[in-house]
Amino acid sequence: MDQEKYKTENKILRLSLGGTITFTVFEIIASFVLGSKTVMTDGIFDLFDLLLLLPMFILVPFLYKPVSEKKPYGFSQIESLLVLVKYIVLLIVVINMITNNITVLLHGGHTVNATNVLIYEASLCVCCIIMYLVLHYLSRNYSSMIIKSELYLWKVDIVSTLGISVAFLFQIFLTHSPINFIIPYIDSSVAIIVALFLVKEPIVQIIKNLKELVLFSPDQQIMDEIREVVNKDISNYEYSLDFLDVTQTGRKTWIEVYVKSKNDTIKIKDFKKIQEHITKDLIDKFDQIYVEIVPAL
Repeated sequence: MDQEKYKTENKILRLSLGGTITFTVFEIIASFVLGSKTVMTDGIFDLFDLLLLLPMFILVPFLYKPVSEKKPYGFSQIESLLVLVKYIVLLIVVINMITNNITVLLHGGHTVNATNVLIYEASLCVCCIIMYLVLHYLSRNYSSMIIKSELYLWKVDIVSTLGISVAFLFQIFLTHSPINFIIPYIDSSVAIIVALFLVKEPIVQIIKNLKELVLFSPDQQIMDEIREVVNKDISNYEYSLDFLDVTQTGRKTWIEVYVKSKNDTIKIKDFKKIQEHITKDLIDKFDQIYVEIVPAL
């Protein structure tokens, strides 16, 4: 099963990497040819995404290695660390793009050929949709944290290119209107809107991965979901749940279930069965799960 997951993840990352390289090269070239701040914003974001995708690609084989005494959490914390670094860098890039475009607006903005930008962005949007649909199809049976982050970035590209296309279509209609004086401000304004759209996910992921790195328990919704399964599975035995210790880092989830015996008797055979039941009930909801049953003293 792990081998199949690895093949799936490797295939998706290779395809995403190839697509990102191709689109990034086109976006950087197009930003200079078209002279558009919006296109440059998109290109810079994708360039940094590409640079941060490469170490992820190298890391993936290590994420399937078993845990050991020397590495009790395997390489899963490195995954959280790399995802954290990735989103911190992307957040810095986004903030920098916003400040740069505000400066351009304060200096009177600038004008670009709206028709050329519209044709370019609309074509790019179609290509991004095709790439996203292919990756989404390949990830239908398995989607790791890294795959989800890549799918998110392709969705971002779809929304941003579509939004940019609409904005420059609007600029074309404004050319001979009484309010055509706002045209020089459209390109940088759209770049700022696109950048603001990109801000939310990095902040959410930074908080999430920081919690994983310091081994905080996952969100309350996940805890409640695990607790419900645990209570159901131990209800058939002479034990009650005393305490639940859940650690989630990267794609690995460790669950320690502390139980109290109702008759002061502990049976190792029961512990084994409870462990198997909990693992079976949660295996489809978590990527790599480890369950331990511990007697509460």
